[in-house]
Amino acid sequence: MKFNSLALSKQHASVVFIIATLSLVAFIIEYFLSSSFAQAFIYHRQLITQGEFWRLLSGHLLHTNGYHLLLNLAALLMLLALHNRFYTIKNYTFLFLFCSLFTSIGIYFFDSTLIKYVGLSGVLHGIFVFGALMDINAKDKTGYLLLLGILIKITHEQLYGASAEVSNLIAANVAINAHLWGALGGLIFSLAYLFIFHKKHSSK
Repeated sequence: MKFNSLALSKQHASVVFIIATLSLVAFIIEYFLSSSFAQAFIYHRQLITQGEFWRLLSGHLLHTNGYHLLLNLAALLMLLALHNRFYTIKNYTFLFLFCSLFTSIGIYFFDSTLIKYVGLSGVLHGIFVFGALMDINAKDKTGYLLLLGILIKITHEQLYGASAEVSNLIAANVAINAHLWGALGGLIFSLAYLFIFHKKHSSK
């Protein structure tokens, strides 16, 4: 029984490790093989307007420097450890894709000053919200604390801006609106997921 549970957890984690691997490979190509690699895949407002829609997804897998990559991958793995029991290959894939697109589309339509964007941080906020709401649905009170924590973080960023230390570390301005849209994407996905999940189980 324990062996099956372990195997199932590894299966669920496979999507996370694919995302981490793609991010790592993209970083290696950009910084060690081709310095122009990222220019074909970053979120770039004008080029998206011209029809390069793949950037709405691919930009999330790129990073400004090694510190940025390590911070995002550490958060990705931390969320996996924290909420792995709620993930399946299907729900995590759709969660990641939905939050990626929702974040990019949100900043495209509502933040015209953000021309270029890279990184997983917006998506990570959505994944965090999903985990918190799944905790709450599972009657785990820590979910309320996690949800409150991310609400306070996003509100603080919107009112006072991001940490200067983090901006210096990643050598770029922190895209606080990406955090906002990512979290909203996670909220919408989670509510829809819970509605479908409960509807499916109530009909049995």
